[in-house]
Amino acid sequence: MNSEIKSTNNLESISDKEIFSKIWTKPRKVFKFINDKHYGKYVNLLLVLAGISRAFDRASTKNMGDQMSIWAILGMCIIFGGLLGWISYYLYAALLSWTGKWLDGKGDTTSIVRILSYAMTPAIIALLFLIPQIGIYGNEIFKADGDITSAGLISNIIVYGSMILEFILGIWTVVFCVIGVSEVQKLSIGKSILNLLLPMLVFAVPIIILVLIFQAI
Repeated sequence: MNSEIKSTNNLESISDKEIFSKIWTKPRKVFKFINDKHYGKYVNLLLVLAGISRAFDRASTKNMGDQMSIWAILGMCIIFGGLLGWISYYLYAALLSWTGKWLDGKGDTTSIVRILSYAMTPAIIALLFLIPQIGIYGNEIFKADGDITSAGLISNIIVYGSMILEFILGIWTVVFCVIGVSEVQKLSIGKSILNLLLPMLVFAVPIIILVLIFQAI
């Protein structure tokens, strides 16, 4: 009984500031607080920023700099990424809730959205490391064969150092998502990973099969 009271007091003691600091060292405790207390103070802001971060990732992987100017990419990622990003996370959360039921998951769409928004904190911070990359190399960052080596030693250290930090933050984002979904869905880590993959498998596999069938015809 005393341990339950102590646990409740610990949950109530987490402040807004502590959520963003303790999430790095005690992510499950923070996600438990968010889930149990239905804490959603910054959910919409975080989803918009996460959408912008995801849009910049797509711009880089799809080499949009080959067809668009840096200003067009910035505008598209900030405006459309922010607008559509939070919608995509709501849809993904709904799919996680649906497929999670196959694994005996307990979370509904709203609770999963809350968790995902805070789990994206590392990806949002990664936006800061995109600033020096764009400042030094501009549109070259988003090109397939962009020149990102000619700016000099110090500039290259800054650029490649920021890329490494982005990669590390990307790993942290995945870790937070796994732990967060595990907490909100009341699943093991293994089932949480499967739950995160199931929505993509459910929709991607049939599409791939249809494409292969049409190609074979």
